[in-house]
Amino acid sequence: MFQKAIQFLKEVRNELANVTWPTREELIGSTLAVLVLCLIVAIFVGLVDKFLTFVFRSFYGG
Repeated sequence: MFQKAIQFLKEVRNELANVTWPTREELIGSTLAVLVLCLIVAIFVGLVDKFLTFVFRSFYGG
């Protein structure tokens, strides 16, 4: 059982050695893109929530 685990970890190490890791600039650019997109989606969801709250309160009072 331990042999299989050791073999698996060796294979993982070999695969990680073959990975093409992003450069620092690529990583920063991708991170900024994700953060900006998350901010845009959060603002959109917040605006939709405010709008729907207004609509439902208009119909049902509140």
